[in-house]
Amino acid sequence: MEMIDHAMVSGEAPEFTPVMVNGTLLEEQRIVEETQYYPAESLEMSRAQAAQALVVRELLLQRAQVLELAVEAQSDETEEEALIRLLIAREVELPQATEEICLHYFEANQNKFCTQPLLAVSHILLPAGPDDIEGRIEQQAQAEKLIEALKQDPELFAQLAKQHSVCPSKELGGQLGQIDKGQTVAEFERQIFSLPEGLAQHPLESRYGFHVTRIDKRVEGEQLPFEAVEDRIRAYLIERNYRRAVNQYIQVLVSDAEVEGIELQAADSQLVQ
Repeated sequence: MEMIDHAMVSGEAPEFTPVMVNGTLLEEQRIVEETQYYPAESLEMSRAQAAQALVVRELLLQRAQVLELAVEAQSDETEEEALIRLLIAREVELPQATEEICLHYFEANQNKFCTQPLLAVSHILLPAGPDDIEGRIEQQAQAEKLIEALKQDPELFAQLAKQHSVCPSKELGGQLGQIDKGQTVAEFERQIFSLPEGLAQHPLESRYGFHVTRIDKRVEGEQLPFEAVEDRIRAYLIERNYRRAVNQYIQVLVSDAEVEGIELQAADSQLVQ
């Protein structure tokens, strides 16, 4: 349900404590403008997140000023963004993602580096809307009856699909064809990719109703060699290392600063993109 800020409904602007960063006031108008990038359940939450982002940015810019940094902005960045980029490059030591480190990550997470499994699936869709509780109970019971019938005579699948399914696949005996991940709704996908070949012993539920499902063929994913994913692993580790190192740097700046008017939460490097 949409949250409503009572101060905004009444037309009264809420009063916020001024935010100071090492004696520098963050103008309220800047915070108001920044809130559009931090949607939240209430104006107070949105404003707090925006103020935190601006506090972190102000601390970085103040540090750049102390170091008397100067840099020419690139075409896709502002002057402030350029200064922050240079500051981080100067003061943050980023751990390198060596081949040895990448290989260690690969060996510890091999399940992440497989080709996607492929399934050939047939189903009978018995429809019921998400809010039709009575209808869903009836269709689940009907799906269980069809499963029992198919256990007795598996050859009936195409006939039962033609009689009962509302999916266009009923004209093909219920066959959906080859499916890989991302082609069906999430709740159906989660269930079918955990099934072995053959008739599913229980109905599968989705937002559309209940599915009597048969896995006609399952081709497991294959393990990719390290050489095929080394660049992907390195890019991931570099990004992860960058965020961790910048977060630690921001925490140091925060601990040494005098910030008034806001209680800072854990810094997030996304604030300094």
